[in-house]
Amino acid sequence: MASMLEFRTPGFNPYSVKYSPYYDSRLAVAASANYGIVGNGRLFCLGLSAQGVQLEKAFDTNDALYDLAWSEINENQLAVATGDGSVKLFDLAVDQFPIMNFHEHKRETFSVAWNPIAKDTFISSSWDGTVKLWSPTRTASLTTLPVGCCTYSTAFSPTNPSIISAVSSDSHLRIYDLRTPVSAKYHLTTVIPVHAPPSGPILPRLAPAAPGAPPGQTYAGAVPAEVLTHDWNKYADTVIACAGVDRTIRTFDLRNPTGGPLSLMVGHEYAVRRLAWSPHARDILVSASYDMTVRVWTDGSTMPTAVPVAPGPAHNPAENSIRPGVQLGLMNRHTEFATGVDWCLFGSGGWVASVGWDERVLLWDAHTLLRG
Repeated sequence: MASMLEFRTPGFNPYSVKYSPYYDSRLAVAASANYGIVGNGRLFCLGLSAQGVQLEKAFDTNDALYDLAWSEINENQLAVATGDGSVKLFDLAVDQFPIMNFHEHKRETFSVAWNPIAKDTFISSSWDGTVKLWSPTRTASLTTLPVGCCTYSTAFSPTNPSIISAVSSDSHLRIYDLRTPVSAKYHLTTVIPVHAPPSGPILPRLAPAAPGAPPGQTYAGAVPAEVLTHDWNKYADTVIACAGVDRTIRTFDLRNPTGGPLSLMVGHEYAVRRLAWSPHARDILVSASYDMTVRVWTDGSTMPTAVPVAPGPAHNPAENSIRPGVQLGLMNRHTEFATGVDWCLFGSGGWVASVGWDERVLLWDAHTLLRG
């Protein structure tokens, strides 16, 4: 493989990596001792130089770190999600201790995301079944959104500061709109069952039948499973990709919440832990999995449409077929669970950072993986 940069995190198993939105040479890693089961955590702030990846600063915490988000209003600040239920705000100009501590979650905080539009708020989600909205200047949350079950991932819409998404252990994608009255289901506007059977015809190149499925059945995704990760498409602001325990990546269009998935991407052998849409191309995303691989995909939206399965007598020609996504490349240099992945916002558009439980941070050019 072409050039790959590496940084090691001895004694700590990374869970998340994020490039700085301000500098192409800076990134941060949230890591935990003992695989996040018990023990402390460490936040690594890394810089790229002619000598490779260098440690710029590290902060230790009393509990595991599961996720992080760079501040959108201060280039030196970032929020981290911790195992004790708190969110801590660190400043690279301040030594040792967090400058703010936000602690309302009753169980592990597993995800944190900064508002990319309004920039003055961030959100966190927890195993306690809630999503909380915060201001970096107030220790009390601004809003609590009840999900009701373990919530693994939350995010803001890339174009609307009032729209929040969350995925959870009950196999659903939820959309909240803070502009709606709180009395209306606590701002909940859309619920999509991620593993519901599709309503449209299925293209023949999709996943093979599940073990024990009736002959000829090509769709094996109707069994609910925990959804561990999701991300908004940066170019199509109604499209969200979701993935989790059942190994399949699905995309959904919020304009048609009952229409089932737009596309399916099949190939991971174990649960998909993290995915991220490319900030440079509307059809490209990258995923990290417990099968120790990081894979680059196209969702098929820019490819010629294949011929769908022959319609039955009840088929509605207006229904859209489910597109088969295509795996463009595979990076298999991790030797333990791959748990985090992120795109660099700058440069030629192909640089990706990935982390895994093998105590390694790898930086590589996704273009080198793409098939000709």
